Amino acid sequence: MSWLLLLVVVFVVIGGGWWGLPLLATLFGAKNISDKEGALANIAQLMQRFEITPAEVAHAFLNPSATPGVQLRSSAEIAKTLFSYLGAIFIVAGISTYIGMFWTQMGAAMRIAVTLGVGYILLIVLISALHEKKHPKLILPLTLASVLMMTSGWFVLIHELFPRGDNWRLAAISVFGVMAIHQAALWYRYRLSVFVFTALFFGYGLLQLGLDLLDVPLALSAIILGSSLFMVANGLEKTVHSELAEPAFLIGSGWLYAGVFDAIASTTGSVNWAALLTGLCILCTAYGLQRAGRQLRLPGLGYLLGSIMAYTGLFDLLENTAFELLYFALTTSMLYACVVLKSRALLLTTVIAMLSYIGYFSAQYFVDSLGWPVTLILMGVAFMGVSALAIKVKRRI
Repeated sequence: MSWLLLLVVVFVVIGGGWWGLPLLATLFGAKNISDKEGALANIAQLMQRFEITPAEVAHAFLNPSATPGVQLRSSAEIAKTLFSYLGAIFIVAGISTYIGMFWTQMGAAMRIAVTLGVGYILLIVLISALHEKKHPKLILPLTLASVLMMTSGWFVLIHELFPRGDNWRLAAISVFGVMAIHQAALWYRYRLSVFVFTALFFGYGLLQLGLDLLDVPLALSAIILGSSLFMVANGLEKTVHSELAEPAFLIGSGWLYAGVFDAIASTTGSVNWAALLTGLCILCTAYGLQRAGRQLRLPGLGYLLGSIMAYTGLFDLLENTAFELLYFALTTSMLYACVVLKSRALLLTTVIAMLSYIGYFSAQYFVDSLGWPVTLILMGVAFMGVSALAIKVKRRI
């Protein structure tokens, strides 16, 4: 049950907030965008992603005023958009309020009508908007609203038709299967990324419920589905829906390594070994993405989370053993990796790990010794002197 909760957290917090987490990864990016090489790599990836030619870049650079999308919107257009959003908000608020106020007083047919019926009405409006091609900004909210209402409506329908049924997995599989077919058909007809996302969501929900119904262990199902979603993300990079590759990589790797963590912890009986090995796997994945020059915002996040897990598990394994000082040696050697990889995220966690261990070691063995802090200061000055000397030697070479 606890791992089911973890998967929910992975879906809702990480999957639902993929715009925020990659932004955090940008702050600790694997490549420093402040330098010329990182900026060029980022520009090249954006050009490949949006199929921008060098001629278009040159035209936009030489004629910035002629670039589409920079003109100011008219007051009438702004007012039209504003009132459209307000109207949609009030309609949704009215329907929700009506359902909440009179739900217990409604009959079965009425409950189905105000949920499933409204969902299909929204679907008809969505299809009309897609055919007219006049309101592209309404496609996303209409899709989300219709998906929400139809999903809840199908659950209401099943509950009303089978009030004594207790197999919630079978009910959920039925609903997710119908919704997956819906969204796949919409994608086949209109080829929009939002339908790819919804189809993948319901498809993987259907697979997860099916594996659960077959009593497949949760760790194994997470590894299977996470790995497959990772491969799907690899395929999405090469299509017109490449903007979905980043969240797919993020959710797939999170799903996969949650299963890996659970499998290692169950096999070894040690959470520390699970944290260490899973952290190393995440670091390897981040390095692979960075080395291939793909998804430049995700390697930094991988270095951050993977190093935290690896350092935590390693310290717990070596604490109060004869190899305790090996922890400090390993964290010190990781500074070289930070410089080679140009990862500020890995540098941050490595420095915190080193300082934390020094504080722990001082409190454990030199709590009342004045010479220990003085020794640390002298060692710090010596290392800074060596670094300055190395810079001078490099310049002369």
